Amino acid sequence: MEITNVTEYEAIAKEKLPKMVYDYYASGAEDQWTLQENRNAFARILFRPRILIDVSKIDMTTTVLGFKISMPIMVAPTAMQKMAHPEGEYATARAASAAGTIMTLSSWATSSVEEVASTGPGIRFFQLYVYKNRKVVEQLVRRAEKAGFKAIALTVDTPRLGRRESDIKNRFTLPPNLTLKNFEGLDLGKMDEANDSGLASYVAGQIDRTLSWKDVQWLQTITSMPILVKGVLTGEDARIAIQAGAAGIIVSNHGARQLDYVPATISALEEVVKATQGRVPVFLDGGVRRGTDVFKALALGASGIFIGRPVVFSLAAEGEAGVRKVLQMLRDEFELTMALSGCRSLSEITRNHIITEWETPRHLPKL
Repeated sequence: MEITNVTEYEAIAKEKLPKMVYDYYASGAEDQWTLQENRNAFARILFRPRILIDVSKIDMTTTVLGFKISMPIMVAPTAMQKMAHPEGEYATARAASAAGTIMTLSSWATSSVEEVASTGPGIRFFQLYVYKNRKVVEQLVRRAEKAGFKAIALTVDTPRLGRRESDIKNRFTLPPNLTLKNFEGLDLGKMDEANDSGLASYVAGQIDRTLSWKDVQWLQTITSMPILVKGVLTGEDARIAIQAGAAGIIVSNHGARQLDYVPATISALEEVVKATQGRVPVFLDGGVRRGTDVFKALALGASGIFIGRPVVFSLAAEGEAGVRKVLQMLRDEFELTMALSGCRSLSEITRNHIITEWETPRHLPKL
C-alpha cells in the first residue's frame, strides 16, 4: 500500500517494532491528554486563504541562526534511534542533509556526535541534557563543537523524567546490543534494568535537578555555539531566556512526555512569540504531522518547526528512505498550503491567514 501521508508510518512502525520500543516512542505522560491535544489544537485553527495571487513560484527557503535551509521543517532530537532501525541516527542525518535541513542529535543517541558527523556534510544541532557531573557536560559540548555541530538545544523541561506508564509496565530499558554512544567511555552509556522504567531511574541518577537559569549563562562560558532553550511554554520564561542570553526558543512540551495537562505547543506559541518581541527566533515542536500544521505555526509567529515522532516511525518502517519521504511529503504539503493560501514566500505568511476558534470577528482585520 502506497504511503500518502506522514501519519500512516505510525501503524507500520507499530507492526514492525517490539512493543517496548514502539510504546517508548509513541507514549506520553500519565493520561496522555496533552499528547492528544498537541494534535487536536492544530485542528481548531482554520485558514483565511487569499486568492488570485500569482503562485507560480514559491520560495520556502529560510535561515536559522544564520544557516540557510531549504524549508522551515527540521528534525527534532529523538533518543535511541537504533531501536527503530539498525542505521539509526546515521540514516536520519543523511536524510536531513539530503533534504537541505537541520538535524538535532539527542544526547541519548545510539550514535555519537563524531559518528553522525562522519555521515558527511549537513547542518546539525546538538540537544543537551545537563548531567550532575559538569565535567561530562563540558566534554560533550566540546566534542559536539569539534565535530562541527552548530548550536546547542538545551532541554529545560526535564529536571525529572515525566511519568510514562507504558515504560513502567514494560520495564523499559535500552536493548542490550545498544548503548548511549555519547557516554560510552564514561560508564554512563548503559541503562540498568529497574523495577519501573529504566530510563526514569537513569535520569534520577544522572540528570541535574538543580539546573537553573544561571546554568544557561554557564553554558555560554564553555562554548561559542548559540544556545536554543527547548521547553519554554510561557511568556515569562521566554523573557527570562532572552535575558539569560538564549539565541532562540523552542516552544516544546517534550512531545507531551513530561508534564501532562500543559497546553498544546501550538496553543502556547503566540504568547511566547509576543513576549520575545522579535528579539530572538521562536520555533515549535509537538504534533506537526501535515504541511498545513507547518503553515499554522508560521502564521502564529514561529520561525520554523521540528518533527520528532514522524522521524522515528518512518525510520522504523523504511530506514533512511522513510525519513526522506516524511521530509519530502511535509515539504510538498507545505508548498501546496502556501500556494492555496496565496503566499509566495515565508514572509508573506501572516496572522491574517488563519483564524483560531478562540477569536471573535472583532479580532479580524478591518475591511
